[in-house]
Amino acid sequence: MSIPFIDFKEQNRLIQSEVDVGFKKVFEKGDYILGEQAHIFEDAFAKYCGAQYGVGVNSGTDALHLAMAALDIQEGDEVIVPTHTFIATALCVSFCRAKPIFVDIEQDTYNIDPKSFEKAITKKTKAVIPVHIYGQPTNMDEIVTIARKYEIKIVEDAAQAHGSCYKQKRVGSLGDVACFSFYPTKSLGACGDAGMIVTSNKEIYEKALMLRDYGRKGRYEHKIKGTNSRLDTLQAVVLNAKLKHLDHWNGMRAKNAAYYAQLLKSVKGAVVPITKTDRTHVFQTYAIRLPNRDKVVESMKAKGIGVLIHYPISLHLQEAYADLGYKRGDFPVAEAVADDIMSLPMFPHITKEQIETVVEALKESL
Repeated sequence: MSIPFIDFKEQNRLIQSEVDVGFKKVFEKGDYILGEQAHIFEDAFAKYCGAQYGVGVNSGTDALHLAMAALDIQEGDEVIVPTHTFIATALCVSFCRAKPIFVDIEQDTYNIDPKSFEKAITKKTKAVIPVHIYGQPTNMDEIVTIARKYEIKIVEDAAQAHGSCYKQKRVGSLGDVACFSFYPTKSLGACGDAGMIVTSNKEIYEKALMLRDYGRKGRYEHKIKGTNSRLDTLQAVVLNAKLKHLDHWNGMRAKNAAYYAQLLKSVKGAVVPITKTDRTHVFQTYAIRLPNRDKVVESMKAKGIGVLIHYPISLHLQEAYADLGYKRGDFPVAEAVADDIMSLPMFPHITKEQIETVVEALKESL
């Protein structure tokens, strides 16, 4: 049995009629840019996260970049970033000509290590970007305590954690500003690129609004130097339809993860994800650790199992950041995780039979 890493068919079937109606309304109105459905989604998603404001943009990367700009991060500043994440988390800092300062991660959650964060703070540190990696929130109590102590802004990278909670508060409401990606493979995914900034800080909100739309307030009144990064109305139609199902789909992911964990108990050497008791995990990615990871990946792909690796090279070892002078051994936990992490197929409607097939293929590959 061939099993894809992710399968959208059942999700698409559930929202198809609502999306068809929504598209028709957009075509009739012609409000393709900053249209009614886009504003409805901004308000709905911000409320869902427990934040006051939402600013739709064209990608999660732009959400991070514009959040940095809204905080006035600039050349000479430093922003602390976990080294185990997608490169967009660091690029947003570089785009502002500031310097990303990489730190290690926790052994059990793979999220930023608060102790490493505090050790990395200097007089130049202006912000920290905790990444809720794979769908589980970071230890935000410690991050917030440290950040407030040193007057550092907190930018949540929640691109993988739509709907997850930390101490009964949803991600997106735990820092000064939060950034989401709606890339198609996300728990809440569009039909192309899309993203959002959420915040309860009115100043950040108003600046982000201008930054995403050429820095203007009126049609030809430009207050600041901005860019063109707006959430398409058609993408908002899809996201509005999916948002109503998100909690249910996240619950399905959690059940699938529990079944994986049950079956993987008998797999020698497999380290399954854990969920801390004070938070929820939406399992955007079901990442396990394995010996001989690369050979296992090759074998499973040959069997038709769609496995991936998130992320095989820590950011401090990426060629793009060679100029910062980091070397192997600087962040041993992240490097060890990068060497043996592997992501198994995960989506709400994956069946028990498919999960069983994945685990059997894994056993054979090992």
